[in-house]
This record gives sequence, structure tokens and C-alpha cells, in this order.
Amino acid sequence: MFGGSSISYSRSKGQPRCPLREKYLQKKNSELSDRFIPMRSAMDFSYAHYMLTTEGNKIKESEGEPSAYQKVLAEALNMNRTRILAFRKKPPKPVDFFPPENSSTSVHSTKSKPQRHIPQKSERTLDAPDIVDDFYLNGLDWGCNNVVSIALGNRVYLWDASDSSTSELVTVDDEIGPVTSVSWAPDGQHLAIGLNNSEIQVWDSVSNRKVRTLIGCHSGRVGSLAWKNDHILTTGGMDGQIVNNDVRIPSHVVGTYRGHRLEVCGLKWSTSGQHLASGGNDNLVHIWDRSMASSNSPRQWLHRLEDHNAAVKAMSWCPFQSNLLATGGGEGDGTIKFWNSHTGACLNSVVTGSQVSALLWSKNDRELLSSHDLLRIN
Repeated sequence: MFGGSSISYSRSKGQPRCPLREKYLQKKNSELSDRFIPMRSAMDFSYAHYMLTTEGNKIKESEGEPSAYQKVLAEALNMNRTRILAFRKKPPKPVDFFPPENSSTSVHSTKSKPQRHIPQKSERTLDAPDIVDDFYLNGLDWGCNNVVSIALGNRVYLWDASDSSTSELVTVDDEIGPVTSVSWAPDGQHLAIGLNNSEIQVWDSVSNRKVRTLIGCHSGRVGSLAWKNDHILTTGGMDGQIVNNDVRIPSHVVGTYRGHRLEVCGLKWSTSGQHLASGGNDNLVHIWDRSMASSNSPRQWLHRLEDHNAAVKAMSWCPFQSNLLATGGGEGDGTIKFWNSHTGACLNSVVTGSQVSALLWSKNDRELLSSHDLLRIN
């Protein structure tokens, strides 16, 4: 309706026909039709009217079993129909692009992955005299520069895996030692060193010089370190505090997470840098959001995970599934648990039989490497 009157358009008898246009309209009408709605274009109205009348019904009732001649005649005249309404044809069956797994005639047969040989003996064994025998400390780290840093008492040594060379980076005084944790920055050049007196030192491994010392973060030893990026260093102390430090500025403390009641012995940032996982001697695992640092909320954490029965030091974020976190329990627990960091749900738990000291996801295969103490759990 427009302006109170209806306007319609129709082709006059003298107007020439356009076969392409009519073919297009027929195709369009067939595509728009629903197979559950009768199609007027496919219906025989004369036959439908005849069958709906009383005469048509009488003929069908009076007819008994049709003879062979009547069947052939009805088929030839298209009278052997039982439906009055005409519907669209059923859609074709879907094509199986992927054959069933148990199909033996599959053209694209999947080849089984060749089994890798995993050596049972170490490729190289390094001497580590004066290493501190303490499960809660983190005195070993392998950087992206292919150099291993290891804390041996008051000293930190570097072992270059490319040429097997060894060098001493630093020796700290007895008043502030021993070295309780080491961690390489993502740039592979700077190394953070946690000390027994609550201080943290940052060293340049290329020039062999100390860049700076971070003071006032903790009230006890610093047993865990984790770099978020090249300038944000997260530290965990015996006081249960987790502190974010910006090593570029004088007032380096830029955030604090509170939730652990005992020593923080495990820290790991997710690949995106959005979430931080922490484990403590209170048998707790916390997942924190970076935006909640120094929040006044009494509950800063996203999830508090309480399924472990011992201290949690080992933890690793999955590189191919960003919301998957693996954690390992110490003596008295001996399990590796897998968590969904979005929901906080425990997806699986594996009993290893010994305390788990470290976890590392493979970057090339869907595998998880775990290291354990020699102590067995009965």
C-alpha cells in the first residue's frame, strides 16, 4: 500500500517474453521454497479438485483390487497418485568428507606417527658441588640463549650448552647468601638472582656486571622468580608475598599479590602475560590476573586450587592450549594435576609415586616432561 492505493505490475499480452528472466525466477522460487510447505507450481489443481469431490471418492471406494491392465494404464496416465499436495524433494544426503575411523577402504588413510626413541641415560652430567639441598628453592634455569645458570652455595655458574664452556658469574658474601633462586629474562642476557637475605640482584651475563639490586620486596628469602617480560620481574618470598618489580625505575615495586600463608616456591606467567600461577608451601595453587595486583579487594586471585596435599613447586603453562596449567605436588602428594585456568576445574590427576620437582611442556609435541626426587612415596 502506498498513498492509500495499491500498485501492481503485470506483463501485458503484447509484451515480449524473456526466457532467461523466467528461468531465473523459477530457479529463485525453487530455492526459496521450503520442503514442508506445498508448492503451487508443482500441483495439479484439476486432479486435486477431482479427488476431493464426492465422485472421486466414490470411484476409489468402488474399485477393488486393480488388475494388471489397470495398473499399467494408471501408471501411463499418471493416475497412480495418492497425494494431493506436492512438496519439495528431500535434501540430498550429506557428503562424508572424513571417512569413519574404522573404515578399511579409506582413501586418505592416516599414517601412524613413528615412535620416537627416548634415551634412558643422560647425554651429559655436570658436577654440582655445594648445591643447596632444599626442595623449595629454584637454583637452576635454562635460558633462551642455550645457557644454563646454576646456584652453588654463594656462587652462580653459567654453562654454555653450545660449546660446553663453564664460567662463574658472581660470588655473593656470606651475609646475604646463599643464592636461593635464579631466572633468565626473555632477552637471554639478564639474569635475576634471589638471595637468602630477601634481596634480588639483576646481572648482565654479557658484560659480567650487576645492573641493580632490588631491596624492600620481602622480609625473608626469595625462593622463586618469574619474568613477565624484559622489564617486569615477579618475585615470591618466604613471607608468602608475591611482588611485581619494574627493573627500569627507582621505585621498582609496582604490584603485590596476597593469598599464600606460607612460602611461595613456584611462579609461572602464562604465555600471553595475562595470568600468573603461583604455588606455595601451604599446598595451595593460585591463578592471578595481572590487573588484580595491589587491588584492595580481600580476594585478589581468580582461582584458589586446594586439591594438592603437599607443597606445590612445579608448574607449567601449556604452549598449545593457553588455558591449560599443569602443577606437581611435593612429598606426601606426588601427583600431577591439570587445570582449566578459565573455570578452575581440575581436568585430570596423575599419580607419579614421588614428589614432583619440575614440569616442562614440549614445544614440538603434545608431551609433558616431569622431574622427581629420588624419594618414593608409599
